[in-house]
Amino acid sequence: MDFSRSSGVLLHPTSLPGRYGLGDLGEWAYRFVDFLVETDQTLWQMLPLGPTSYGDSPYQALSTFAGNPLLINPDRLVGLGWLTPQDFADLPPFPRHAVDYGWVIPWRFALLDKAYAGFSARATPDQRAAFAAWSQESADWLDDFALFVAIKEANDGHEWTKWAKGLALREPTAIAAARTTHAAAIERQKFRQWVFHTQWFELKAYANSKGVRLIGDIPIFVAHDSSDVWSARDLFYLDADGMPTVVAGVPPDYFSATGQLWGNPLYRWDAMQATGFNWWIKRVRSVLKLVDIVRIDHFRGFCQYWEIPAQDETAVGGEWVDAPGQALFETFQSVFGDIPVIAEDLGEITPDVYALRDGFNLPGMKVLQFAWGDTRGVNVFLPHNYIPNCIVYTGTHDNNTTVGWWNSSEANDAIKVHIGAYVGHWINEINWEMIRLALGSVARMAVIPAQDLLGLGADARMNIPSVQGGNWAWRLTEEQFSSLPRQRLRDMTRFFARNPGAVAAAPDHSRK
Repeated sequence: MDFSRSSGVLLHPTSLPGRYGLGDLGEWAYRFVDFLVETDQTLWQMLPLGPTSYGDSPYQALSTFAGNPLLINPDRLVGLGWLTPQDFADLPPFPRHAVDYGWVIPWRFALLDKAYAGFSARATPDQRAAFAAWSQESADWLDDFALFVAIKEANDGHEWTKWAKGLALREPTAIAAARTTHAAAIERQKFRQWVFHTQWFELKAYANSKGVRLIGDIPIFVAHDSSDVWSARDLFYLDADGMPTVVAGVPPDYFSATGQLWGNPLYRWDAMQATGFNWWIKRVRSVLKLVDIVRIDHFRGFCQYWEIPAQDETAVGGEWVDAPGQALFETFQSVFGDIPVIAEDLGEITPDVYALRDGFNLPGMKVLQFAWGDTRGVNVFLPHNYIPNCIVYTGTHDNNTTVGWWNSSEANDAIKVHIGAYVGHWINEINWEMIRLALGSVARMAVIPAQDLLGLGADARMNIPSVQGGNWAWRLTEEQFSSLPRQRLRDMTRFFARNPGAVAAAPDHSRK
């Protein structure tokens, strides 16, 4: 895929402002698209969009096909007549700078239940027909997902391996009975998904009409407690009770001395390949309906994945196991043509990973925070070593913010001296030095986390890998959104020709 020279911003929708506890697909999402247009940005990158569960991580979703109903904007349901202003009488004083999921989730879900009751009572014939048609079109994943969540709710949220055996192992009689017992809850879940997808596609259409492309994210693995694993156990390494025998992670690396123990069940690639990778084809087709470009997290796992015995408490005792990435991407190419995929090729990368990436002309990732310290100039993350077919970031959702990193022990004196020597002057605004290096590089795409545009510190970090709790919560306040640097970003973007239709102007570095 030949990506054009462009730039954009990394911001998950939950990080948008808004008065309902977390960012959603309402007014502020449209305002953010307008900000991108105003500043000549043509890319909006976000994290996975699936329904989150314990830990609130978008990388551990209840489904790889479903959307997160927490992103549904309630105001638009008032406009449809399914909610009334009185339904908001109990609106809590949610914090503005962070998501308190323990508070937000029950309030939002209760509001969605009221919306479903309003739809059931007041929907027009056309609305009912649209819901029914969408449900039928999406049945290949929706039926299992809605049943999975309905049963999960009836079991106090417990993971599926703790349900009654007949339900956990999908015995036909038990499943048929559950579809009857939980019929109302199933329809409620389908309604949430229909509303999410309707609002999402309206937002996507607006962004695309303004020249903004959406970059989504596919985690290479799926959560064990998901409808994906529950409904297709034969595609994963599980024991007779449905528990993983081996799990995913990565060995010790930059982020953790004991590696990362993700806990995801591993694929039985032989079983997947025997079906012509049908599950993966459906997965990619589904996400490419939602976004224009997709980043595949942990691309290395398509060549080799780190297999850890399920009983281990760290990732240290794992081993590399081969995966059929070449056959998988050949199948993708035969089905989709040249799909717009970004390969997350960070970490310990071997030549076969580069061969797979380059063989299908996929852009890899460059992270500027990883570039410094070795003054020999050979670090692949230094801008002078880039090839055009890559995407550069100042940092990712797994990194500290650039200012937070600069003020931490990670950016030691040698690193600071190296950066100063590289740019040729004393560093005053590290975030804008990194933004300038990214935008000025030959990388076809450059993406800047919103936190770095504002020069926010470590308290605005989105995720700390291998740390439980406190992640995925950062939000922009309305005041911060208003303070996003419009003219400075636009001038620099034009100066480095990342919007070919715009007129270049010299950046004014005196402006904040």
